[in-house]
Amino acid sequence: MITKQNQLDEFVESCKNCKVLALDTEFVRTRSYYAKLGLIQVFDGNTLALIDPITELNLTDFWSLLVDESIIKLLHSASEDLEIFAHYGKVQPVPYFDSQIAASLIGMGHGLGYAKLIETCLGITLDKGESRTDWIKRPLSDKQLHYAANDVFYLYHVFSYLETRLREINRLEWLYEEGEFLCKGRLEEIDYENAYLKVKNGFQLQRMQLAYLKPLATWRLKTAVKRDLALGFVVKDHALIAISKRAPQNLSDLSNIRELLDSEKRKHGHAIVECMINADIEQLPQAIDVIAFRPDYKSCFKLIKAALSQISEDHNIPMEFIGSKRYIHQYLNWLWSDKKHEKPRVLTGWRQEVIEPRLSQIQF
Repeated sequence: MITKQNQLDEFVESCKNCKVLALDTEFVRTRSYYAKLGLIQVFDGNTLALIDPITELNLTDFWSLLVDESIIKLLHSASEDLEIFAHYGKVQPVPYFDSQIAASLIGMGHGLGYAKLIETCLGITLDKGESRTDWIKRPLSDKQLHYAANDVFYLYHVFSYLETRLREINRLEWLYEEGEFLCKGRLEEIDYENAYLKVKNGFQLQRMQLAYLKPLATWRLKTAVKRDLALGFVVKDHALIAISKRAPQNLSDLSNIRELLDSEKRKHGHAIVECMINADIEQLPQAIDVIAFRPDYKSCFKLIKAALSQISEDHNIPMEFIGSKRYIHQYLNWLWSDKKHEKPRVLTGWRQEVIEPRLSQIQF
């Protein structure tokens, strides 16, 4: 357990010559915008360290390990860990080896959980009883610490098997490409301007209504980040939609919107009305195009899905990896925009070689 700066400095120094660093984090997220980091687990094959960030350690040198390209960063299903690294360390792991993705690529099944991975590869059954621990509360019990340590100890010991299997089927580069994609964009500044595009059911709004939604969504996101609150604990999506439709110009108008809680009206009423008054109704946003409403969407979707399903079977690649609804939708959006949008993921990297020949044969 690392709670002192000299312990951390010595450990970081000892890691600099290792080949693989198994990593995991424990955190708490209930009402906050950012997850509250409670513990960082690290195993370099010799020393297993549990780093306690609650003690306000200077983690600068530790974060630098994550961008040392000579060290493979090994994690399992790490989207939330990547978020932690981006927020607290302003880094993303390079190179990043995700054992869940590796398991998918070698035919062990899509979305394999950590406990199942360890049981399958090592024949060891892990106790997951502490998964709902409050990792911010101190002190942590021995049981909690052992649970946390197991998340990197056994992970380290399946790396060699996973890497060897990937090399045998020439998919190791695929694995690292997937890792790069998962890290992409996580260090960019928050896009406040386009927050309205992520509001659920925003596509239902007309252009004038979107003009009101746009400043509302920007205000809510800025408020959430400033106060470290989950978006829904500022104002929920359906309330933003209702406000945008009614466009209240004063507190009296706002009081009639039932979707907005009374407590939210009291707390945010003035800010919401200000958003309405200052909305730019001269330059209206473009309507949100929903290609799923096109009459030929379903038939085209089925054709593409059938082709990708066959590719999945032929290459023993999980359908979720190449034929998810999001990927098919993205491909059709690109196709129907006369290929002006960013190239869809099914036509980039290793997927392009595997998928494009089949998709190019489809006649719509």
